[in-house]
Amino acid sequence: QVQLVESGGGLVQAGGSLRLSCAASGRTFSSYVMGWFRQAPGKEREFVAAINWRGGGTYYVDSVKGRFTNSRDNAKNTLYLQMNSLKPEDTAVYYCAAKTRGSIYEGTSYDYWGQGTQVTVSS
Repeated sequence: QVQLVESGGGLVQAGGSLRLSCAASGRTFSSYVMGWFRQAPGKEREFVAAINWRGGGTYYVDSVKGRFTNSRDNAKNTLYLQMNSLKPEDTAVYYCAAKTRGSIYEGTSYDYWGQGTQVTVSS
């Protein structure tokens, strides 16, 4: 069982940066593949990034490659998403999620979800 709590969202101007954190409870955090998803108003939930349990493999949606960096600290049970060069189209509620199997790109593969944190990028 894993409980996830996101933080770090907020309002930022285009071109700015934010770092999201996802604190996980549970002793088996390192066993899970961790993902970030986002959902903008009126749009479907979208895969953003994922990182495997050892942190050696990271995956990104094309629209954030080169701007976002996903990392994890298993000792701290924390997942991070560093977001640079933010654009208005990045505005969404961002969720972290955890899974043990299935596609990293599909939200339905993830077993546990946080409550989400709002990111708003003004132009």
